[in-house]
Amino acid sequence: MSQLNLLIKNGRIVDPVNNLDMVADIYIGQGIIQEVGPNLTAPKEIDILEAEGFIITPGLLDMHTHLREPGFEDSEDIESGTRAAVHGGFTAVACMPNTKPVIDNAAVVRSILARAEEKGSCRVYPIGSITKGLQGEELAEMGDMVKAGVVAVSDDGMPVANSYIMRNALQYAKSLNIPVISHCEEPTLSSGGVMNEGYMSTVLGLKGIPAAAEDIMVARDLILAETTGARVHIAHISTKGSVEIVRAAKDRGIKVTCEATPHHFSLTDNSVRDYDTNTKVNPPLRTDEDLEAVIAGLKDGTIDVIASDHAPHTIESKDVEYDYAPFGISGLETSLPLMVSNLIIPGELSWMQTIRKTTYEPAKILNIKLDGIRKGSPADITVINPNSDRKVDTKNFISKGKNSPFDGENLKGWATATICNGTITSLS
Repeated sequence: MSQLNLLIKNGRIVDPVNNLDMVADIYIGQGIIQEVGPNLTAPKEIDILEAEGFIITPGLLDMHTHLREPGFEDSEDIESGTRAAVHGGFTAVACMPNTKPVIDNAAVVRSILARAEEKGSCRVYPIGSITKGLQGEELAEMGDMVKAGVVAVSDDGMPVANSYIMRNALQYAKSLNIPVISHCEEPTLSSGGVMNEGYMSTVLGLKGIPAAAEDIMVARDLILAETTGARVHIAHISTKGSVEIVRAAKDRGIKVTCEATPHHFSLTDNSVRDYDTNTKVNPPLRTDEDLEAVIAGLKDGTIDVIASDHAPHTIESKDVEYDYAPFGISGLETSLPLMVSNLIIPGELSWMQTIRKTTYEPAKILNIKLDGIRKGSPADITVINPNSDRKVDTKNFISKGKNSPFDGENLKGWATATICNGTITSLS
């Protein structure tokens, strides 16, 4: 595609990278931001995007996605996943290592980056596995993977139960200046569970996953982070106890960050009542009290990042009894409107707070250079219509994964244009 020449007029720029919150114009020439300011003029033969009433942000970054390639291309691949990302307003995603083969060596990292260069619609940042094969037994070659291009290591989907291995991983990651992204789940407590353990699991007759399974591992990893001085990032935090543990750890100066997903601040275990397998996710949807704690953590800064945990699955794999369905929600295309509808519109978070958690903070955690909206930077921009009111229709998802519990729900605040590296990659 040719590099973009465009004048975006009268949009409200919300840019936490450059601390901008103002109504102004953005002139993009040859894919580069040439000027930012009010009442800009540009060459006569140039496209103009009238953006009055729209929110203009740096391109959104989702630091927790599952692109499924290699190995599970029937559920998603890099081409379809990145197309879904830009449709949802994201110009960059970080992809998790639970592929087949696992992202546990430099060769797989290089193949993913090559595939993303060939077929991707946005930037892709691979995340390597902490251990070989995600087995939790022997550290993967982190140094080689960092040289090849990973931005972090993680055990997502297969928690490292061995504390000795996790301590070594943190020490090694510290020497490489990368974070360890931890899927906090004590497997002997969660084994066989399919939803949150509590009143609703008892009513439905489903085996529960107790909040303690998460809380225990959060506490362990923060103790190890304090011992090693390494950086740990808690993935998809979901319980009141975990939020409180992270808040106390930050007060003590432990190098911890964490993320919450849109489904964990939008839904509770009451949504499982009809046995809809699209509500089956790990960690599970929790209680009202947990949801309120997650929102409070987002408000006070305990929770640094909002990430989708995009986990697409085939229709056939989800169309089974609840016990047998895989965990996961297809989230890239609903993440932004869920933030707008359930955080910004109710007044829980401001636009600046929300965009900070989806641009500046994840980039800082992953050591990704982010220029924001300023003169001379590549045009990575998301244009949001905060008043766009649309019903979620999973049949229209670009992702191969149609597994969303939000199907049929009316949401506000959809991306209307996504510009990635000076090219319009999505326009609606």
